Amino acid sequence: MHFDFSQLENFTKNILIKIGCSEKDASTAAKVLLAADLRGVDSHGVARLSGYVRLWEANRINVRPDIRITHETPSTAVVDGDGGLGLVVAPFAMKVAMEKAKIAGTGWVSVKHSNHYGIAGIHAMEALKQDMIGISLTNASPLVSPTFSRERLLGTNPISVAIPAGNQPPFVLDMATTTAANGKLEILQRKQQEAPLGWIQDKEGKPSSSPIAVREGGALLPLGGDREHGSHKGYGLGAVVDIFSAVLSGANYGPWVPPFVAFLEPHPHPVGEGLGHFFGAMRVDAFRPADEFKSHMDNWIKRFREAEPVAGQEKVLIPGDPERELETERRKQGIPLLEPVVEDLKNLGDRLGVDWVQK
Repeated sequence: MHFDFSQLENFTKNILIKIGCSEKDASTAAKVLLAADLRGVDSHGVARLSGYVRLWEANRINVRPDIRITHETPSTAVVDGDGGLGLVVAPFAMKVAMEKAKIAGTGWVSVKHSNHYGIAGIHAMEALKQDMIGISLTNASPLVSPTFSRERLLGTNPISVAIPAGNQPPFVLDMATTTAANGKLEILQRKQQEAPLGWIQDKEGKPSSSPIAVREGGALLPLGGDREHGSHKGYGLGAVVDIFSAVLSGANYGPWVPPFVAFLEPHPHPVGEGLGHFFGAMRVDAFRPADEFKSHMDNWIKRFREAEPVAGQEKVLIPGDPERELETERRKQGIPLLEPVVEDLKNLGDRLGVDWVQK
């Protein structure tokens, strides 16, 4: 079933207003959340709206936060999200990073006391509007076992880097540091499909294809899947994200990061406040003239597009291509939602007195 983007955005905004968000914050959060659906990251979009509401009902989200800078230098800052929606805290922090980059050439912001912030890419892409390179990282619920471990100590801990170009579309990397994000398992569960081997392990640390293995005590695996395929590198990347996002800011890190699902309680002995993010903004002209750089980015992208594909493949992709193409398509044809997601959103609307959208 396909639904109009603006209708879904309006529904999301009205739900957030119903739970107490200001109109401005609800509008910001709805745009960030629906960006995931537009770009084809269905696991992080409107399907998660009920999850945010349940966190609010469990008194784990502050819908009227006092988001503020608690420490800063000319090029760095720490932002306290005051327990607010990460969908609102993250845009505030990214704006701080860009403002500092305007003055100092680069800006770096670490965030504490926040919540899940949607897809990493949408925050990094904000920098593109000002001829800046954007960086966005966040830690997440501990569902990932480091290489050789049975314990779940890290989150999917995504990394996004957005780089402007001239005539070519921008380069936008947006990736989890695991073989697959947890949301992909949620989609497989809804579709009643198995997971590819290499995504997850069971509670004994053995490879599993069950999409509910994580719920049964198993874990997601770092990028690479196993040591022979480089999982130590995915583990290392996830660890860096955790340290930059949380150890640097004062947020919870590793196994102390609070879970996104409301039915699981946060760690009884937290080491910080909420979960953490990290943002960077680099003014291109702090390194070389922006037009000159973007011209060479065009040349870089063009050359990689011209690479000869292997048999059976149509073309070589640039990071950001699939999401950009899906966004163009979905703005015209609507956003596809699985029936279980539609039913969940309808029930949420009924419960909070918000009319569901028409198909």
